Amino acid sequence: MALSVLVSGASGLIGSQLCAGLEADGHRVLRLVRHPAEGVDEVGWDPGSRTIDFRVMERVDAVVNLSGASLSRLPWTRAYKRTLVSSRVQATRTLTDAMGMAKHPPATFLSASAVGIYGDRPGARLTEESPAGDGFLANLVRTWEAAAHRAPEQTRVVTIRSGLVLGRGGAMRPLLPLARLGLGGPIGTGKQYWPWISLHDEAGAIRHLLTSELSGPVNLAGPVPVPAAEVVRTLAHHLRRPYGFPAPRWALELALHDAARELLLSDQRVVSQRLVDDGFAFEHATVAQAIEWLLSR
Repeated sequence: MALSVLVSGASGLIGSQLCAGLEADGHRVLRLVRHPAEGVDEVGWDPGSRTIDFRVMERVDAVVNLSGASLSRLPWTRAYKRTLVSSRVQATRTLTDAMGMAKHPPATFLSASAVGIYGDRPGARLTEESPAGDGFLANLVRTWEAAAHRAPEQTRVVTIRSGLVLGRGGAMRPLLPLARLGLGGPIGTGKQYWPWISLHDEAGAIRHLLTSELSGPVNLAGPVPVPAAEVVRTLAHHLRRPYGFPAPRWALELALHDAARELLLSDQRVVSQRLVDDGFAFEHATVAQAIEWLLSR
């Protein structure tokens, strides 16, 4: 059945891939934009001032919220940390407030989240049942998910806890040029697990969740967890560049502070237990397949 889907963050890395897939599936996509709407597929809003025409919520079956300032923009200054939080919470509350004002709110609300909620957990197998960890990112994600759950009771809410998305942008933006220059190597010890997922499977999983019955948190991470060293080594291999130029922990922490500890050095062996149990099949089951797909585009 064709759905009408309202998407925030539609022009971003994940949003662009998702919207193309939704339209290929025969769904109607409405894009939230921060300028005056220029076509029938656009809806203007201003999450900074919590402004949106709530009546759009009565015209759609589902809302996908992908808004938020980029975590990969470094360093995280105090001012930018405030932006990371406010951009997510204000956008999410703008959407849930609008749903609450609608007579017939959307049946489904898929709201972006992140595996950062688990914190640094060496040796742990992290499923959706795992408790939240500590740190700036963990606290941000808790607040972000709480905002999503302000949606009306009759709306199914899914918080999408994404890992490192392997696509041409986002967290891969700084890694690709370094690897091309032959500067890819161990990040810290390189033994910390990075929860990766290909952009193709990220968008596919979100499309799957639109018609699923799942609610609550859902991890989005590839089915074969690997350490950071394996991600960077595989990238260097496919680019036919050397691997071995190290980025020691002390240098990363000195330059990037919390961003180094919580993005690059954090150990998170995340498992997409609920997604797999719900019948989703990853097209890129290994990091090598995901990187080969990425570089072929």
